[in-house]
Amino acid sequence: MQHEREDQLLEDKRDLNKFGYAQELLRDMGGFSNFAISFSIISILTGAVSLYGHGLLYGGSGMMGFGWTIVALFVILIAASMSELASAIPTAGALYHWAAILGSKRWGWYTAWINLIGQIGIVAGIDYSFSLFADPLLASAFGYTSTETTTLILFGITLLLHGTFNHIGIRLVARLNDFSAWYHIGVVVILVGSLVFFSRHELQPLDYLFQVGQTFSDKPYALAFLIGLLQAQWTFTGYDASAHTIEETIHPRVRAAWGIFTSVAFSFIFGFIMLAFVTLSIKNAAAASEAPNAFIYVISEALGGTFGSVVLWLVTFAMWFCGLASITSFSRMLYAFSRDKGMPWSRHWAEISTKYRTPAKAIWLVIILSFALALFDYIVKRVNPETTYTTLAFLTAVSVVGLYVAYGIPLYLKLRAEAKGVFQRKHYGPWNLGNWSKTINVLSLLWIIFISIMMVIPPNQTAGYALIAMFVVLLIMDLAYYKNHFPGPQAALSKSEEEIKSQEAKFRDS
Repeated sequence: MQHEREDQLLEDKRDLNKFGYAQELLRDMGGFSNFAISFSIISILTGAVSLYGHGLLYGGSGMMGFGWTIVALFVILIAASMSELASAIPTAGALYHWAAILGSKRWGWYTAWINLIGQIGIVAGIDYSFSLFADPLLASAFGYTSTETTTLILFGITLLLHGTFNHIGIRLVARLNDFSAWYHIGVVVILVGSLVFFSRHELQPLDYLFQVGQTFSDKPYALAFLIGLLQAQWTFTGYDASAHTIEETIHPRVRAAWGIFTSVAFSFIFGFIMLAFVTLSIKNAAAASEAPNAFIYVISEALGGTFGSVVLWLVTFAMWFCGLASITSFSRMLYAFSRDKGMPWSRHWAEISTKYRTPAKAIWLVIILSFALALFDYIVKRVNPETTYTTLAFLTAVSVVGLYVAYGIPLYLKLRAEAKGVFQRKHYGPWNLGNWSKTINVLSLLWIIFISIMMVIPPNQTAGYALIAMFVVLLIMDLAYYKNHFPGPQAALSKSEEEIKSQEAKFRDS
């Protein structure tokens, strides 16, 4: 068994060397750990829960039955398309490397920066979700008043804790992510069981879950329903984490590909079950939609004081695990991009801790950028207190558009490369879609275009303004940095075998 593992590790290292990179990160993750990091970042107990009020406000109860299912089915197609590319090009740069190899280094550079924008939004959104749930619960326990300021402080503390855990090492984080996957499933079972057996009032009939036509917003129902899709769409983000940790995964061409696909599929199933029973537990949908936190309101009404609080704490801890995994993914993407000199001061963000074998400086840059995005929103609200959007809707819309545009670029480039005959069947990895590949890729792209537009229309136009500002900065960076400093990932292919071995020896000897 040990001999087979060593043979596989050697094969994985040679695979990576073919793309011009040394094996610097510790390759110790199994298939379940790779699945677990994406499953933890998707976290049905974060996205579906924290934006439950958003979905209910705009789409009513039908959002949980139809909205969740519609989004999930399209996202499964996108995940399958990405799994195919992860199997073909198994490097930690993932989206960015796929775009650069299938298109050009400029395509890769833009993909990386757009992905970076989305990653900032998802890390900030996840840890802010945790703080939104934990702060009122802590306030109730310790007798202080929960405000936007106390939530921001708790958000900063949470980021610091997640940064520290990620700095210490991939083994610890991998074990926590393994635990997180089972924890998420366990909490869903506890939550559903509690609502079925201990609810203080009868559940709604099953057809209530698919009731359409009801909205508590001022929008026409069709438009309101589409706006409400943000709940499900933001939940299904971050599953590219399985690709970003591909250089730490054993037998990644198969395991990382399955990690991407199965994390979405299982999240769809368990998420649907959870949302179904929470929604069927609603006694007064209008009151729930008007509550500061609709999910907390529904659970408290159904389960009562102490028992309801215990269940809510279980849900809140799941969000903590989700944030931990998201920083792991983001830091690996940042490390891979910096390794190719894509960032200003790249040598710092590409530096690997010889003690912990983690990209320590990249991890702490992730913490700073994520806090800065939430702080920016906090300052805007202090300057203009009349704003009606929520901080969470702002952060999640930024992450959805940034991530899904980055997901879509390599899929478009793959289709283009296949049309030109540059990317052929022989370039596919062992995990591929065969004759269905082109059809699934096209459907994935159409959904990405549609959802990206829907996420920035009113009332989420502030997210659109923020994204425009970020893209302007990106264009400036193109002129000021790209031309003179970025050799692209293709430059790695020109490294000699001796250079690669020298890099790997540095970590063996440390």
